[in-house]
Amino acid sequence: MVIVCYKYVSVLMLFARMLRSAAGRILCLCCLGHAFALAPVAAMADHKAANVLVIYSNGRLLPANVEADRGLREGLAGRAGPAANVFDEFLDVPRFGGTEFVETMSAFLRGKYASRPPHVIVAAGPDALAFCLQTRSRLFSGIPIVYLYVSENNLAALGPLPADVSGIPIVYDFSRTIEQALTWHPKARHLVVVTGTSPQDREWEAQLRREVPRLEGRVRPEFLSGLPTTALKQRLAQLKDDSVVLAAGYFRDGDGRDFTPRDAVLGLAAVSGAPIYGVLNPFIGTGVVGGYMLDFRALGRQAAQAVNDHLHGTRLAQAPTARAMPNVLNVDWRQVQRWGIDERAIPDTAVVHFREPGLWDAHRSEVLFALAVVLVQAGLIAGLIAERRRRKLAVQAEQRQRAELLHASRVAMVGELTGAIAHEINQPLGAILSNAEAADMMLASGTQRPDELRQILADIRRDDLRAGEVIRRLRGLLARHQVEHQCFDLNEAVADVEPILRAEARRRAATLEFQRVPAALLMQGDRVQIQQVLINLVLNALDAVAELPEGRRWIGVSVFQDPGHVGLAVQDRGIGIPPQALPVLFDSFFTTKATGMGLGLSIVRTLVDAHGGRVTASNPMDGGALFRVEFPRAEPGVQPAPTVDA
Repeated sequence: MVIVCYKYVSVLMLFARMLRSAAGRILCLCCLGHAFALAPVAAMADHKAANVLVIYSNGRLLPANVEADRGLREGLAGRAGPAANVFDEFLDVPRFGGTEFVETMSAFLRGKYASRPPHVIVAAGPDALAFCLQTRSRLFSGIPIVYLYVSENNLAALGPLPADVSGIPIVYDFSRTIEQALTWHPKARHLVVVTGTSPQDREWEAQLRREVPRLEGRVRPEFLSGLPTTALKQRLAQLKDDSVVLAAGYFRDGDGRDFTPRDAVLGLAAVSGAPIYGVLNPFIGTGVVGGYMLDFRALGRQAAQAVNDHLHGTRLAQAPTARAMPNVLNVDWRQVQRWGIDERAIPDTAVVHFREPGLWDAHRSEVLFALAVVLVQAGLIAGLIAERRRRKLAVQAEQRQRAELLHASRVAMVGELTGAIAHEINQPLGAILSNAEAADMMLASGTQRPDELRQILADIRRDDLRAGEVIRRLRGLLARHQVEHQCFDLNEAVADVEPILRAEARRRAATLEFQRVPAALLMQGDRVQIQQVLINLVLNALDAVAELPEGRRWIGVSVFQDPGHVGLAVQDRGIGIPPQALPVLFDSFFTTKATGMGLGLSIVRTLVDAHGGRVTASNPMDGGALFRVEFPRAEPGVQPAPTVDA
């Protein structure tokens, strides 16, 4: 490897010494000509890749060159077929130039690409195109050329082009840029034009001087051409809000200092007292407001398309090309805000850079997602509210139906107790009648026995109260009432219906015993419904002992308490409950009787559950059946609101 490198360096040194003399230059050109004559053979043998040589007029870091190179490589990367090898060369105009420079560069390129000759040459800029046309007869003979960002004025100066030289011409749209600036700044009466001293700068100045006279009467033009950068900055700093600046940028100022147009404009925009406009896309971001600008990246892609057409066999002269690349209005949003330009005056077709996105633009997906979440949540909430309302209505309907059922059950229950109730009422009524007749006979006989009369009247009042109490209890069971969960004594509730139940037991020739505790057994609930539970259980027990001999028809009712609970129990001495019936004993429409609908015990469980209690059935060891009901014990003073009519 060291030997090879040394030999290569030695050859280069010999080549450089030969170039110092005219004879040496001629000899080198002859040798390289022979090498290029053999190059097509080598190229024909290589079918794997196409070589594209790009020659730029300016330096490597010129922003326009960077963007054009990017677009060119993007376009070539997307071609079908073998990949293209891209080689870049830079003439670095205007810092270098002249006849000797051309000869030196042509000799350098001939030697460099002798072994890898290009299939297509891209000339980027007017100086690169002029160089290729000047040297192609001895350097790139027979190789087609695609030109890139060469203006129509440059093409006109070069004269007619060979058939294998083609490309996309450009136009620097100073006119529309000036018009746009005057539209956005209607108070402007002073147009300042800034150019430099390089050949390209002079060309821009000449074009502007041809276009400015048509603005006579609207604005006063001032050309700042060929001034040192320091003087330019001082002048621009003095401008007021009645001025606008058009800066084409410059490659060289009046002091002979070299710049890129972008760097030149960047320094001017930092001190200018008036808005600056330009026509080159790389100016965006330097402080320039905007202008109708060329997209150098798009130019590079256009050139790549022409190169691809050639590499696919289409002659360049036959390939479709645009008459000129269009200029698009580009705007720096920050400068729009700085200079107070009306946002509504920006055309929809403009390309706006550095716009501060609003909430919608910056977080569109997040906003849409949040809106979707809100809508979903709103839908869920609405659905839940509707479902809650539906369930509430269903519960209310169920409560009304249950109340109707319970009331119907009480009516049926009272119907079943009709005989006992009639006996309970007839007995005091008969006593009242007898006492009234005795009092009448006593008065008819003329016997004055006040004490006996007072006793008769006392008996009548007692029997009347007795009959009235029976009727009161009966009305309490039959009447519709608002269910009230209030605190009451379970002992008192049982004692209230005891006479009716005893009368029914006597009617059926059964013995009914009650056992109560002396202390108050407080519970929370509806008094009438708890009485209904007791009556249903006692009637069920009376049915269970109906087939037994009269002496064995016994039913016991007891009231009890244990920690946290109060309750009552009903026990009989019947045949008991079949074991298979125990799991379904409280189900609706289940019955072990020959007659009946099977609703009595179901209603008992419904009422007990509504009070937070528990009802169980079992067969005691001494025979019969035992029904036990437990309710949560309550503290006095708690009075919940009424719920539903029953």
